[in-house]
Amino acid sequence: MKIPRDCTGLELVRGLRRLGYEKRRQSGSHIQLTTQRGGEHHLTVPDHCPLKVGLLHGLLKDIAAHHHLTVEQLVRELGL
Repeated sequence: MKIPRDCTGLELVRGLRRLGYEKRRQSGSHIQLTTQRGGEHHLTVPDHCPLKVGLLHGLLKDIAAHHHLTVEQLVRELGL
């Protein structure tokens, strides 16, 4: 499965709510999220339209590792 090329920061944040992430704060165009599922995990997502593919892939790899998923499983779970 390929990484979506047209995903925005807000779409990613909406998808991450399914995994228990909550918006902690926003500073400019960067949204800080946190979750308690599977241990505490913090994440910063830029509110860019669209996210660069390399950045999105790095974020997805970090999130997938925390939740013990593959990137492909995570993309399906988030509905991206």
